[in-house]
Amino acid sequence: MKAAGVIVEYNPFHNGHLHHLTETRKMTNADLIIAVMSGNFLQRGEPAIVSKWSRTKMALNAGADIVVELPYAFATQHAEIFASGAVTLLDALKCSAFCFGSESGDIAAFEETVRYLHRHEEKYNAFVQEYIKLGMSYPSALSKAFQSLDDKQDLVNLSLPNNILGYHYIQARNSIASGMKAYTLGRKNANYHDEGFTDETIASATSIRKELGKKKGNIKSVRSFIPPSTFEELEAYQDTYGVFHDWEHYFPLLKYKILSSSPEQLSGIYEIEEGIENRFKSAAYSSSSFQEFMVTVKTKRYTWTRLQRMALHILTNTTKKEMNKHPSPQYIRLLGMTDTGRDYLNLHKKELSLPLISKLSSADPDDIYLDVKAVDIYALGSKNPDIQRKLIEQEFKQPPVYLKNE
Repeated sequence: MKAAGVIVEYNPFHNGHLHHLTETRKMTNADLIIAVMSGNFLQRGEPAIVSKWSRTKMALNAGADIVVELPYAFATQHAEIFASGAVTLLDALKCSAFCFGSESGDIAAFEETVRYLHRHEEKYNAFVQEYIKLGMSYPSALSKAFQSLDDKQDLVNLSLPNNILGYHYIQARNSIASGMKAYTLGRKNANYHDEGFTDETIASATSIRKELGKKKGNIKSVRSFIPPSTFEELEAYQDTYGVFHDWEHYFPLLKYKILSSSPEQLSGIYEIEEGIENRFKSAAYSSSSFQEFMVTVKTKRYTWTRLQRMALHILTNTTKKEMNKHPSPQYIRLLGMTDTGRDYLNLHKKELSLPLISKLSSADPDDIYLDVKAVDIYALGSKNPDIQRKLIEQEFKQPPVYLKNE
C-alpha cells in the first residue's frame, strides 16, 4: 500500500483542505493519506478552535485515512523545527510521498531553492545576522537576506508563509535522508492570512475563525466554506463543550502567570529572551484583554506569531530545558484511522522506526509530559468545571477515532 503524507492543523477543516486531500491522492497516486496534525495548540502560538479529537473526526470524514499528532514540542515552534518534527513522523510512518500547499505551486522551484541556499549558506546566514542587528524580525531578516543574494532566477519567493514552510519541509526531508518524494499544490483562491472572504466556497481558516468570533459562534455564517462533516462536528462540539477556544478565554490565566512570576522566572520560559519578559510584565499590568496585551507588547523586532508563541509557553509554563529535551519525535501518537488506515498500520507496524502509541498508558511519561500538560491547560478554556474534567479525561480515555470506509 502506498501512503502519501500531509502536514496540517485543520483549524478548522475547510473546503480548501478538502481540495488538498483530493489532489494529493491524485498527484501521488496513493492508496491512503496520512495526516500529521498539530494537537490542541498550534504553530502560530494559539489554541485550536476545537480539540484535536474533533479535528481528527473532520479529517477522517473528509478523506484522510490515518491521523497522528504532532507533539507540542514541534507543533508550537518556528517553521524549521515544526517542519522537522512533522516530516520525521511521515518518514517514520513509511510514507512514499508528501504534499503541501504553497503560494508557488512549483515543486521543482522548491527543490532548486533548497540546493541554492545550501550552496550559498555562509553568505545567506551573514546577511540574516546583518539584518537582525538592524532590528528586523527573524522572518523579515530571512526574506531580506534571500533578496540580497544574486542569481535567484526560478527560485521560490520565501517571503510568503506557505512557501517558507514548504522550503523547510524539503530541507527536513533532505536532512534525514528520506526517500519521500515531495509534491506541492498551489493555494486556491484564499491566502493563509486572509481575514475576509474573497470567494463563495473557499476561505482561509483565519477568516473562518474571525467570522465565527464576530458572529458569536454562529456556525451557519461559515457553512458555505466547510464540508458538511465539518459543520456537523463544529455543531456537536459547541453542543457538548459550549465553547470555541480562542486566546481571550485564556488571558486571565496568562495574566496571572506573568504577574505572579519574577522576571528571572519568566526568562527561563522557552523563547523568552533579550529582556522581553520585562515588556510582558508591563503589558500584563495595563491590559484587560489578550488583543490589548498583544498590541501593547508588539515590537518591530518580534512578529505577532512569535510573541503569541512566547505567551503560549508562559501559559503552559514550558521551559527552555523542557522544549530542548527531545530534538526529534520519540513516538507516533495515533489519533484516528479508517479501515484502510488500520490495514496499513497492521501491515507496517513492525517496520515503523518509532513506537506507535494508541493509549497514553503505554507511553513513557517523560516523553508525553508536555502534551499532557498542554491538554490540561487547553481544558481551562471552558469555565465549566464539568467540561474541563471531560476534556482532561478524554486524553487518557479516548481510543483512536475509528471510521469505517463506506
